[in-house]
Amino acid sequence: MHLGSKTGEMGRLFLLSVIVLYFVACKNSKTINQGSVSPNILWIVIDDVGTEFPLWGHKINTPNIDQLINEGTVFRQAFVTSPVSSPARSAMITGMYQTAIGANNHVSGRGKHRIHLPDSVKMIPQLFKAQGYYVTNADYPSRNNRGLGKADYNFDWDENLYDGNDWRERQPGQPFFAQIQLLGGKNRDKPDLLEETRKAVGRTTDFDQLLLPPYYPKDSVILQDWADYMDCIRYTDQQVGEILEMLEEEGVLENTLIILMGDNGISHARGKQFLYDEGVKVIFAVKGLNVEKGVVREDLIEHIDMGAISLAAAGIEIPEWMQGKDVFSRNYKPREYVYGARDRCGETIDRIRSVRSEKYKYIRNFYPERPLLQPSNYKDSKEIINRLRYLYQQDQLTALQKELLFAAQRPAEELYDIVNDPYETVNLVYDSDYREILDELRGQQEKWSRETNDPAPESFEVYSLEMENQWERTVGEKARDQVARNIGIYKKWMVERKI
Repeated sequence: MHLGSKTGEMGRLFLLSVIVLYFVACKNSKTINQGSVSPNILWIVIDDVGTEFPLWGHKINTPNIDQLINEGTVFRQAFVTSPVSSPARSAMITGMYQTAIGANNHVSGRGKHRIHLPDSVKMIPQLFKAQGYYVTNADYPSRNNRGLGKADYNFDWDENLYDGNDWRERQPGQPFFAQIQLLGGKNRDKPDLLEETRKAVGRTTDFDQLLLPPYYPKDSVILQDWADYMDCIRYTDQQVGEILEMLEEEGVLENTLIILMGDNGISHARGKQFLYDEGVKVIFAVKGLNVEKGVVREDLIEHIDMGAISLAAAGIEIPEWMQGKDVFSRNYKPREYVYGARDRCGETIDRIRSVRSEKYKYIRNFYPERPLLQPSNYKDSKEIINRLRYLYQQDQLTALQKELLFAAQRPAEELYDIVNDPYETVNLVYDSDYREILDELRGQQEKWSRETNDPAPESFEVYSLEMENQWERTVGEKARDQVARNIGIYKKWMVERKI
């Protein structure tokens, strides 16, 4: 069939317009996936590990994680929105601030008191499953045939969401969304795990290679614990190498987006459970697909961004309700601030909020009349905490260590120049030269709390229900007795309105 010249010209113009629209759509696309095959997504989540890696100046060898970093993009300024596992993981799996979904109290919603996600919010694995992905969650290495890997979500959810714990069991050609959970710093919590770690890595990290914050004394017990922690990171590096090898052997490494992150910082006196950088700053590395290689980004990101990054990579629309951002989008505007919230941890009631810019950190303590290390079975069961208390009683700590770890009260507000004071040791709240910065960050914290529906503390009735479960899940008679005593202290303070 032969078309006339006018018809042919119109056809050519129509074809040209389609081509132009196609390239415009490609240019404005929010996804880093440009292939026709759906990419796999793998999250490697490490327990109790912050930024104690060579990139941040620590003297250990982590060749596999270094390779992952070198073959992708790493964020030097990445932060979790909560400094403890279950709120951080609840935020991670939804792309929402834990405060915005009522999941902000550590290990909550497990007993008689139930927590439900808002109707509009879906878990990220649900979004992938709806698109035909094989969805898994596994501990690595698998221990005692536990089945699914660590979840630790503070709301009701159906375990049938996950198809299993091994992505290799999917149908041929089916893409997967997988989570792998590594014990990380927790490998030093039990003698058998620590022995396993030492066998795997060989010689313990030398004390003279350790980069200890100035508020921890160079005492043999503290140094040994920190060396054990660094050995745990070396062991974790070996495990990451094994996981990457599994992907390579299957031939899917190049079509898999990998995100590696820590779920909170090191478990120590001023780390895990607190909003100092030691507790909330974590490794966050992304490799695969069209992620730029060998890039170190310095802009601020939050761990809730990993959901949006993953959805965009797979070409799945990011829901409007999601608070995480696709930090690889061409339209992405870097965050000016990142936020943090700490609430009840176990039986220990606290309420702390923070906002951080590239240069400054603001922290608000809602219960300043109580010390940093208030009654906590979790903290007080650690040898390093008991050792610190002993050194304090023996007057073997420096003035700075006493002030930051054992002051009878905490300041209601804290302000730190992160660039010049990375360990957050000099509180600038009372320095008139920083009044404008203090007002700005205080205002940002209040604005964030309003806009994210930051919830009020638990009522006495809800706390009582949660503590029934807390006591029941505590292992050991001695620990149960301690938890019961602590619960009594906090209930007394609630009645006396000290909380």
